[in-house]
Amino acid sequence: MASFKTLDRANVEGKRVLVRADLNVPMKEGRVTDATRIERLAPTLKDLIAKKAKVVVLSHFDRPKGKRVPEMSLKPIVPVLAKVIGANVAFADDCIGAEAKRIVDALQPGDVALLENLRYHNGEEANDAAFIKDLAALGDVYVNDAFSAAHRAHASTEGLAHVLPAYAGRQMQAELEALASALDNPKKPVMAIVGGSKISTKLDVLNNLVERVDLLVIGGGMANTFLNAQGVDVGKSLCERDLAGTARGILEKAKKAGCEVVLPTDAVVAEGLKDGVATAVVDIKAVPADKMILDVGPASVRTLEGKLGGCKTLLWNGPLGAFEIKPFDAGTFAIAKAVAALTDKGALISVAGGGDTVAALNAAGVSEKLTYISTAGGAFLEWMEGKELPGVKALEG
Repeated sequence: MASFKTLDRANVEGKRVLVRADLNVPMKEGRVTDATRIERLAPTLKDLIAKKAKVVVLSHFDRPKGKRVPEMSLKPIVPVLAKVIGANVAFADDCIGAEAKRIVDALQPGDVALLENLRYHNGEEANDAAFIKDLAALGDVYVNDAFSAAHRAHASTEGLAHVLPAYAGRQMQAELEALASALDNPKKPVMAIVGGSKISTKLDVLNNLVERVDLLVIGGGMANTFLNAQGVDVGKSLCERDLAGTARGILEKAKKAGCEVVLPTDAVVAEGLKDGVATAVVDIKAVPADKMILDVGPASVRTLEGKLGGCKTLLWNGPLGAFEIKPFDAGTFAIAKAVAALTDKGALISVAGGGDTVAALNAAGVSEKLTYISTAGGAFLEWMEGKELPGVKALEG
């Protein structure tokens, strides 16, 4: 990963600083239900406030597709943002034009304003030059603190970086440094755990990782497709049988690259995914024809714990089983706790990301104990695929 400019190199006193945030947070009936992304933005905003900048926060919310959709306004976020940063936050009913200019012009050093949803304008997603010019007119400096939107070449994520002095915010900096430590210049050996239901959604991830890591652990429904490709009968389990050839190709690529692929050796099976269903632990080669694999078994967990003990870096995306329903959370939770313990001892650098992964780590009660957890979703996945992220590329220099 190339070098990028951070806030440590920015002179912002008295200047209008456009901060691209990701305030696309979960909302219900006009109320924020999860403030994680707002809380992660706080270090950047507090830093800029302390440096007497005039802080102007930009963000999208949902997909209004160039129209003013009242339910997609950023206004309900104002009180939550103000509470998190401990400062008053002004609000502009538009992100460009006279109203936005009036609010920005009224800012004093150390003040903060939030502008309305960028995606109310088609120019945002089109990365339109005129829209970029209108946004840039409101600022002197640009700070991108939205890694989760960095895989999009939009006006506020990529375009602004080419017309204003551009810097990475604190969250962006933490994310890039964590990702670099996991794949770009990691401490070896490196293990990746990739789980989830289908390999069809993670083909690029798997193909990239087998050439970058020492051990690749495949779990969840994805593992069934690989087991089936090797002639293992997986019963009624979720399985993409039409991708058997693809799975074998990935295994062959891994072999040539010297990457060890780890698949389950036993499993927890049941007749279906529901509460209170009868379960059994079976050898992976003895799955009953009328049963589904819904979690890794205890022998597989012990194997993974042993292999983790010999690794220095872990990259994790996707659960090992159907963790949302007990007792199929046992495998994922056991590995999560093992990862947390090794990280706590300083023996492992652990980086995790993806919606289901974050939910599983939260449910296991270990999220605070890993080295870094990304909330970036699509951007995190594209980074794992080895793709260049436009919003990151624009900050290089």
